[in-house]
Amino acid sequence: MPYIHSMTGYASHSVDVADGHLSLELRAVNNRFLELNFRMSEDLRVLEGPLRERISAQVGRGKVECRINFLPRRGVDLPATLDTTVLEQLLQLVATIQPLAPHARPLAMGELLRWPGVITEPKIDNEGLQQTIMAQINTLLADFNASRAREGEKLTAILHERLQAIRAHTTQLRPRVPEIVALYRDKLQKRLIELAPDLDQDRIVQEVALFAQKIDVDEELDRLLAHLSEVERTLEKGGLAGKRLDFLMQDLKREANTLCSKAGALDVSSTAIELKVLIEQMREQIQNIE
Repeated sequence: MPYIHSMTGYASHSVDVADGHLSLELRAVNNRFLELNFRMSEDLRVLEGPLRERISAQVGRGKVECRINFLPRRGVDLPATLDTTVLEQLLQLVATIQPLAPHARPLAMGELLRWPGVITEPKIDNEGLQQTIMAQINTLLADFNASRAREGEKLTAILHERLQAIRAHTTQLRPRVPEIVALYRDKLQKRLIELAPDLDQDRIVQEVALFAQKIDVDEELDRLLAHLSEVERTLEKGGLAGKRLDFLMQDLKREANTLCSKAGALDVSSTAIELKVLIEQMREQIQNIE
């Protein structure tokens, strides 16, 4: 069953390799599209294409940063070597120059050792390192997606809670409409009789009918409930649901705004405003869903 994934996630993995220590890290925040950024040494840039392909196959949206750091091992396992050929050439040059500049200070031992090429750094098995990185990226992606799924589960629970609250408000609102119409009819009829005792009864009926038509919110409530069901279906289906849910929030907000425009007549403005608050809370959470 596909799960809802958050665009926010983090995972790290490290492993000792023959030439040193390798650490990999994936972190992501929400974004409209998929944006991949890599932080790695230039020696490893050749992997950017394969890594991008591997990550984009499992991540649909979000601003993702991939960090790869390799720390070469130092010490007896990988000793630096002295290139005696380069050192001899350097000493011969010094001997040649010395008579031409007798007052020049001779090179110290440290300066000789720091001369480019005198000390040969241990060579890293880049091909083997690249193979290790591509093998480890699968483990890293699994942990990364697991963290996004856990966060997505929390977001889903929050959304279901808000959906239940909206459904409860909607269910409570519907039966109050005929009640308010009846109260208005009685009030209007009494007021018109006081002001104009001879007023035709049919006129009173027309005024009440116009008011009832004006405050009729059955259509808005039906659409609101239909949108709620679609949100629940989308959450149950899972997968890349963020854009679909965001679109549904726009529909819900539109119906809530219509209810607010009629709330003055219904005297339920607080309920209509509460619906808008709940929808906005859902919209904010959906911004983090892939």
